[in-house]
Amino acid sequence: MKDALNTKRSVCRSHYHSMPFGPSLLPEGGVLFRLWAPGAENIELCLINNGEQPVFLDMEALPDGWFQLKNREAAVGSLYQFRINGDLLVPDPASRFQPQDIHGPSQIISATEFDWQHGKWQGRPWEEVLFYELHTGTFSPEGTFNGIEAKLDYLAELGVTAIELMPVADFPGRYNWGYDGVLLFAPDSVYGHPDDLRRLVRSAHQKGLMVFLDVVYNHFGPDGNYLHVYAREAFFQEDRHTPWGAAINFSGPDSRTVRDFFIHNTLYWLEEFQLDGLRFDAVHGIQDDSQPHILEEIAEAVANGPGQERHIHLVLENDANEARYLTGKRHGQRQGYSAQWNDDIHHALHILLTEEKTGYYQDYADNPIKHLGRCLSEGFAYQGEPSLYRNNERRGEPSRSLPPTAFVSFLQNHDQVGNRAFGERLSTLADKHNIRLAAALLLLSPSPALLFMGEELAVETPFYFFCDFEGELAKAVSAGRRREFARFPQFSDNSLLARIPDPNSWKTFERSCLDWNTLASREGQESYAFYKKIISLRKQHVIPRLQGIKGERASYRIIGPKAIDVRWTLADGSVLQIAVNFGDKPVAGIPHSEGKLFYAYPEEQTAPRQSQTLPAGSILCFLKFTKNDEQDCS
Repeated sequence: MKDALNTKRSVCRSHYHSMPFGPSLLPEGGVLFRLWAPGAENIELCLINNGEQPVFLDMEALPDGWFQLKNREAAVGSLYQFRINGDLLVPDPASRFQPQDIHGPSQIISATEFDWQHGKWQGRPWEEVLFYELHTGTFSPEGTFNGIEAKLDYLAELGVTAIELMPVADFPGRYNWGYDGVLLFAPDSVYGHPDDLRRLVRSAHQKGLMVFLDVVYNHFGPDGNYLHVYAREAFFQEDRHTPWGAAINFSGPDSRTVRDFFIHNTLYWLEEFQLDGLRFDAVHGIQDDSQPHILEEIAEAVANGPGQERHIHLVLENDANEARYLTGKRHGQRQGYSAQWNDDIHHALHILLTEEKTGYYQDYADNPIKHLGRCLSEGFAYQGEPSLYRNNERRGEPSRSLPPTAFVSFLQNHDQVGNRAFGERLSTLADKHNIRLAAALLLLSPSPALLFMGEELAVETPFYFFCDFEGELAKAVSAGRRREFARFPQFSDNSLLARIPDPNSWKTFERSCLDWNTLASREGQESYAFYKKIISLRKQHVIPRLQGIKGERASYRIIGPKAIDVRWTLADGSVLQIAVNFGDKPVAGIPHSEGKLFYAYPEEQTAPRQSQTLPAGSILCFLKFTKNDEQDCS
């Protein structure tokens, strides 16, 4: 196993990832089948070729819970399952494709026959990342990988540089956010064939766009996870609990194979689909006492594998604000995790825009402009301070020494929209003028920014929480959804609680689909033009000055109840200054800027001279160039 993970492999260039999990096509013909089932007494392969009757074949038991079988009749296109102890038929947990959903047979496919056509793609540096997060099933009218591909010109024209797909690992039913995936190597068949995903990535690269994928390593979904049947005590730790059930076994007995399963899953997506990076969902839900931590081992495997050949970027979602995962270096260069989603900056801005103060917003309600300033200049707002929302538990680690590029900022994402009871987008909750102020602030700050699909059009289409479970599980999820919100004061009225959409309803999914008619409206066109201009300014003035930017070179001053002045010293020594006022009254006290004004909103605003006053609802952006910089900002 060690050799498989640490050896620099030539197969990376053929875009195939060799691993002990799942089927392997044999050079002489046929297939080698393998299954790790330490809780099973015997395993049979159920093979279906060309619609023929299933054939059951005994698999050889090997040490440490492994079973394997070489079969010359199996080939690309063959369907197969495993029969556990002569009884239960299950799919392969490392299946590469499930044409009949999670309970059906797995299918053998080839990863080496796809024509990538662009063998020279090396990715793009992290400093150039500007994310566009989307859900495959609701982004395009088709709801498929091909549907996304048809919209690539639109995204390239907007100016984003990276598509971030919400999870696509096979989930139960026709629609799901993706965080209920159970077959982590198989792109869900409702979105298309795995080659359709490859084609999407190939087309994106040809247009200069990176593609990231959200992966979930903290739990499996509640329907279709058969690992509980034949590997329960080895794959899960019953004495450790998460919000989703027993914790995955990353540090107990037999954890080596479990850890390798997830390490190979990471490498599989990066190599076989040529993805430019991964976003790891809610890693604070991973329980691991090992040294190194599974996150560190994953990062090392990527650095020693595909990361040696092209730009690979790994991003965390980590509510614990553990800055230590963002500080690793290798040969003097940053490695490991490029950045973390910065929920803190979202929460502070959300309060300033909406004045909502319940739930986790209460941690920022005392002084949101101060929390915003700390995020912009130091990364996290919470760097070890007690959290009221978390019963005064301390949260976070010091982050000031990290560069601003280590934090992904956003006004909206799938969580912050979809986890609301009614899936409201910010465009329906806040003044659209102030939303533009906040968008300009984030897009012109040094941190990489993320847009959520449709944000650039100011769409009002809701994005609900949805899933397609059946029977008692569906009832439990629907009841749990309403129970989750019943503890909030605004839902004390049972009639309002009853209006929360049923996650399992087709209408809930259908109403979450992006309304592309907005693009033809005047408001949609104006919003699109605004975002396109701001993104262009970021590419022109900010991105070229980010490579090598350091931490501890930013500061902020609060100049009003909802106004702030922030300055960053960029990598080339130039100084970026942004002053923004979300309030309804002008504020005085902006320090004189020696930089040139390169953006103002409203656009008729000019740089303050004698008055040094910042009008209500305005933003001013300055850039002080180095002496050797002849660029004219005007």
